[in-house]
Amino acid sequence: MAVQETFDIVLFGATGDLATRKLLPALYRRHAAGQFDAQSRVLGVSNIECSREEFIARIEEPVRNRVGADFDVAAWQSFVAQLDYLKVDARVDEDFAQLKQRLQDRDDCVRVYFLSTSPLLFVDICTRLQVFELVTPKSRVVLEKPLGHDLVSAQLINQQVGGAFTEDQIYRIDHYLGKEPVQNLMALRFGNALFEPLWQRGRIQHVQITVAEQVGVEQRAAFYDKTGALRDMVQNHLLQLLCIIAMEPPSTSKPDDVRDEKLKVLRALRPLTGREAIENSVRAQYKAGAIGGKPVAGYLEESGVAADSTTETFVALKAQIDSWRWAGVPFYLRTGKRMQDRLAEIVVTFEEVPHAIFDRPISDRANNRLVIRLQPDENITLTLLAKNPGEGIKLMPVNLGLDLNDSHKPRHMDAYERLLMDVVKGNLTLFMRRDELDAAWRWIDPIRASWAQYEEPLKTYTAGSWGPSASSALISRQGLAWSDEL
Repeated sequence: MAVQETFDIVLFGATGDLATRKLLPALYRRHAAGQFDAQSRVLGVSNIECSREEFIARIEEPVRNRVGADFDVAAWQSFVAQLDYLKVDARVDEDFAQLKQRLQDRDDCVRVYFLSTSPLLFVDICTRLQVFELVTPKSRVVLEKPLGHDLVSAQLINQQVGGAFTEDQIYRIDHYLGKEPVQNLMALRFGNALFEPLWQRGRIQHVQITVAEQVGVEQRAAFYDKTGALRDMVQNHLLQLLCIIAMEPPSTSKPDDVRDEKLKVLRALRPLTGREAIENSVRAQYKAGAIGGKPVAGYLEESGVAADSTTETFVALKAQIDSWRWAGVPFYLRTGKRMQDRLAEIVVTFEEVPHAIFDRPISDRANNRLVIRLQPDENITLTLLAKNPGEGIKLMPVNLGLDLNDSHKPRHMDAYERLLMDVVKGNLTLFMRRDELDAAWRWIDPIRASWAQYEEPLKTYTAGSWGPSASSALISRQGLAWSDEL
């Protein structure tokens, strides 16, 4: 691994869940891999009053738990030697004055401000960074989702953040794009000639994108009850995965060439409005059930959730892309909490052969399928038909697999490891551009408006299931089934 040029990472919300579970372990691993030079620093900031030593003691156990067997005491001691802490309240000017003192004489190095905070604080933080002259030519700001709750609020945040940082200094992060299988999907599509002739209508029957979680709202009820699955997951994660699947080959791998093609996909999505939105979507909320054999409460019984809440915890959508490549090919998107398994995958199902000369398996799995699994394990599987051993020629599905967790390979980088180092290097390829974000909200907002207009009753599903029966009905109208139902 190449050592990066000297940098400061200022981690806002350093005592929060995302920082302790994901960001600090990722930074520790990059340090252990030799990507920090001796002058680079990580400055944790939050509104909690504590000393540097107390902060380090607070984060050590979560980092140990996350890193597991790879944790090395010597590497940890070396890492914390470059770790510091400062109490900073996003709305207190005096705290930013102290931050300026802490960062003085470091204006010539790369400076990354990672805002692992509530989006409500993005503008306050960025405005004060500008007022206190903390935005240097080599500064970058990383914004975690969700960015706004609709198009208007997202545009307002972007406008105000854009008053402090230029567009090429703003990194809107979606960690799904940093996952190894997504990187491999781009490599498969654009580094090989094999799939390109097949990657179009007439060859692909349909595409499914599923992101299922076993967890409920946990400690996020106050946020989630005002957000829901459509805005929390579909607007960013699922639409970004859709873009990678459907985009045209960019002319180069330069960031804006890649993002230009993703934007075209978002703009080509057929709008879902009025009754069409109702007919092509399912929204539901989980009720009491069991996960892993243990009973769990329904959404309305969760702490912090309003007793009459109509917030959806599950969404399924049928999307269409109006382009020459994808006309008539349905894309099915599905996400939910308290599902049967923790699963994130993309399933590309190809058309059957035009004329079958052998007996085919009596199964929907008889079609050739490309499955890109993002979690819990990371792999890519291509299902083909081959001869079943024995007399005659009877076909059976067989899998060709690329196991990205193969123990004989070096450990690949976690998504946040890759994305954090991309920020330091100034590589914007895997980060959303402002016009991408606007286009995603323009597609999402009419769906929400249609739900409100027609007052479609909220469906329910039992925790520990794969969602409501209406989700199966949505895809079965075209004679298809979700991959877990095959």
